[in-house]
Amino acid sequence: MLDSVKEIQIAISHGDEHAFAKLYQQFHKRLWSFCKSIVRSSETAEEIVEDVFVKLWCNRATLVNIEDLTVYLYVAVKNRALNTLSRKAQELVTSPFDFLEIEIEGKITPYDALVNAEMMERMRKAIDELPPRCKMIFKLIREDGLKYKEVAEILNISVNTIDAQMAIAVKRICLALNISKPQFLFAPQKKS
Repeated sequence: MLDSVKEIQIAISHGDEHAFAKLYQQFHKRLWSFCKSIVRSSETAEEIVEDVFVKLWCNRATLVNIEDLTVYLYVAVKNRALNTLSRKAQELVTSPFDFLEIEIEGKITPYDALVNAEMMERMRKAIDELPPRCKMIFKLIREDGLKYKEVAEILNISVNTIDAQMAIAVKRICLALNISKPQFLFAPQKKS
């Protein structure tokens, strides 16, 4: 059984279609959501993500040369999305983060939903009101589970910028929720 992305990556490089299907299932939804936040079109995002996976399969023999497949996939989707926007409208390329709409998925039990419905709604609203780039960084780290370094590589910015944007996000969310000590909601993460 293939558990790690690295094991899946090696299996795909040897032509394992089941491993490719597993990778697709593991990343498709996250990449589509990330891409949609850039291109603002479900259909275009779907096409871009599909193209990235098709290209990945076509070049599977060289897949073992990729150091971090997760970062590679996000960067490939980001680059293709920006190229698509460039062809459609040059002004959108200069500020692709100004018009983001990121949906936050609640992953809570029915009991938690009942007890915390108001808190969750306030949190979603606070996240929705974050500045666009800050919102994207928060989503990539807290929802997609990427590390600071990976997000820095994907967005081509420094880890310090990621750290500063996360601090802004946590502070604003805590203010909206009237929380003075955010550590129980947002546990620290390794930045590497």
